[in-house]
Amino acid sequence: MPDDGASQAKAAPVTANGIAAAQETKRQRIRLLVRAAGMLPVLLILCLGFHFLSEGRFFTGQNLGIVLQQAAVNTVLAAGMTFVILTGGIDLSVGSILAASAMAGLTISKLPDFGLLWLPVAVLTGLAFGVINGALIALLRLPPFIVTLGSLTAVRGLARLLGADTTVFNPSIPYAFIGNGSLTLIPGVASIPWLSVIALLVILASWLVLRRTVLGVHIYAVGGNESAARLAGIKVWAVLIFVYGVSGLFAGLGGAMQAARLYAANGLQLGQSYELDAITAVILGGTSFVGGIGSIWGTLVGALIIAVLSNGLILVGVSDIWQYVIKGLVIIGAVALDRYRLQGSART
Repeated sequence: MPDDGASQAKAAPVTANGIAAAQETKRQRIRLLVRAAGMLPVLLILCLGFHFLSEGRFFTGQNLGIVLQQAAVNTVLAAGMTFVILTGGIDLSVGSILAASAMAGLTISKLPDFGLLWLPVAVLTGLAFGVINGALIALLRLPPFIVTLGSLTAVRGLARLLGADTTVFNPSIPYAFIGNGSLTLIPGVASIPWLSVIALLVILASWLVLRRTVLGVHIYAVGGNESAARLAGIKVWAVLIFVYGVSGLFAGLGGAMQAARLYAANGLQLGQSYELDAITAVILGGTSFVGGIGSIWGTLVGALIIAVLSNGLILVGVSDIWQYVIKGLVIIGAVALDRYRLQGSART
């Protein structure tokens, strides 16, 4: 006859292990769900909160259109910044590159025989500055922070020189519809600003590169461990030049978007502090400062959070002084959140 006591003694640990495994599986699923949701719940809470505090003025068609327009340029800049930060780098020069690109584009737009070329000129100007940054970092092994900090000042100076330190206007600039027009989705019912369409196309293209190409795998690998990536045969120098080139390209596109929206550009003021908003959007979206971890869709959510925060604070009547304070706290909070996520990853 089998010993019932011995059988129960053997079954007890097995049952306990099964319960523990089930609980751990449940915890893993919750972690995956939280990571997948990212900051989307925060975005929804902010929208609902500002709608309530502004007495129903947030969720109106006109205001939502303004939010989308406000988010568009930062989304484009943040998409380029995502490529850079995924490699463990930083680009502090995107605001200055945006200004220089807008100035170059507007200057060309005023030439009778070359006006239609202003848009590609603006974009290629940004690309050129980005490739220069990447070459200095990849080939000369200079720190990204120092290189792009120097570029922030130098390119800003070039932007001012392009316009003789004045504001350049062109009320008849070609392709102005991309800055102020809308794409009609349902005639008389729904439309979306062309600026937002461009931003969404940039996000989609970035996702395809990062998640559906070998180059995207290499970008994540360089950010995860640059030395290991180099030993694995990845051309780290080429990856770095590419990501800074993309950041410059998108900054140039952002400059073109701003020029088309404002019909003007100023080398001193345009793009000031845009790099901070872009970095904040990327970190809020879940991309880690140390590189190798992040999502372009998270960056989109982060950019929308910045736009909703700016718009909502204005709707509820917060002075611009306190807006700076609150945005500064958001930047600190984004870095703290990144550190917390890293500690959480280390524990798991």
